Amino acid sequence: MGAWQPLAEELPPEVRHFVEQLRLLKDRTGLSLVALGARTAYSKSSWQRYLNATQPPPRQAVVALCRVLGEEPERFVVRWELAVQAWPREPAQAGPQATAQAAGGGPASGTYGREGADVYEEDPTLPWWDAPEERPGTRASRSARGSSGRLLLYVALLGLVLIGLVALVGAVTLG
Repeated sequence: MGAWQPLAEELPPEVRHFVEQLRLLKDRTGLSLVALGARTAYSKSSWQRYLNATQPPPRQAVVALCRVLGEEPERFVVRWELAVQAWPREPAQAGPQATAQAAGGGPASGTYGREGADVYEEDPTLPWWDAPEERPGTRASRSARGSSGRLLLYVALLGLVLIGLVALVGAVTLG
């Protein structure tokens, strides 16, 4: 604990501050990254990316880390929001392979250095149901997927309400 690799100098101050606070939280848990992964449902390698500022963590990962410590997540979620808005869209510390791919327009171009990670063209921290209908530069199929996903969410919620009503009527009828 406490032996973190230095953060890239070009990181925005919001990102640097957030990652430093995230590291302090992780250190306070006393857990290894493997144990933290088991307690939060985020893998060791995911936590390595989050704690080394190579990828922004999802909001839910920050909340899960706070819950491991019994901390209220609101303060850290505000820091997360500021950091995600300022997070660089290019790799903070690009290795030779990522640099070569980015220069050639390969898979790492415009991502956080992960091959084939075109999901990072859009905000990686937004849940699928909050994704805007249309964004400049996105394909129509992505927009259609977003609206069909929202419809699926509404249908699922309606189904849950109906199941609840049937259970209530059954309980009242059967006593």
